[in-house]
Amino acid sequence: MNRAPLVASLLTMILVAVPLACFASDQTYVVAGKDSFAIGAGDIRSEVSYSGTQRLRISKHGKTMRFKAHVVYTRSDGTAQSDATGEYVADVLPSGETLDFADHDPDYLTVLNQPFSAQLDRATLGDLQHLSGPLPFDFPSPFTGSSLHGYLQHIANAPIGSRRAIGVRFESAGPMKGGLPDRPGLTLVGTIAMRGTAYYDLDSALLLVLDTTVTITGNVSNRSGKDPVTITYARTIRADTPHAVQSAGKAP
Repeated sequence: MNRAPLVASLLTMILVAVPLACFASDQTYVVAGKDSFAIGAGDIRSEVSYSGTQRLRISKHGKTMRFKAHVVYTRSDGTAQSDATGEYVADVLPSGETLDFADHDPDYLTVLNQPFSAQLDRATLGDLQHLSGPLPFDFPSPFTGSSLHGYLQHIANAPIGSRRAIGVRFESAGPMKGGLPDRPGLTLVGTIAMRGTAYYDLDSALLLVLDTTVTITGNVSNRSGKDPVTITYARTIRADTPHAVQSAGKAP
């Protein structure tokens, strides 16, 4: 088993999608999420929650596979609710290279905008099944040039509805220094940690369940007193009514 390609196939940079190509029909998902932000002793605090549904469509355009995820959801900040939509489109070339065609997913709710691939190829699925013990890995932090250090491991298989699924868990952490994408006026110095679990259909290699959390802790350097900060991003995506999918081993 080649461990480096296994990590690369399963994981992407957090909140940046790099799906891998296999053919499957449409899949619907239920999605939920919560973002929390606190500075100091609660003097600045906010929380936003999300709930909705999305559809992942995989189609063939010549020799290119197109992954398109569209999400419809409600955004609530505790005082008001608003309806919103998001979309993420990525093309996978015959070489395996992924091109982000469109990113209109500002709240990071689509299945293509997560730390795990939306679908695996047959070789990666086989490597995952034979993985014993934790597999260490390093990969770049999304907010800074430093690396996150962690591990992933195969966890017990489980049925997801009527479908057989293989599970994987990962944890990683590293230093954090820089601005935040949704709060460009703040410069934070501290640590970033991410953890999650994912389950893939054993027949189609399609992602069925994802539960992931990113936690950032540290101090805001451009505020007096370097106030402590805690930020949490949590996302849960679960396959809704399963559709018939084509096995990754029978991809055209």
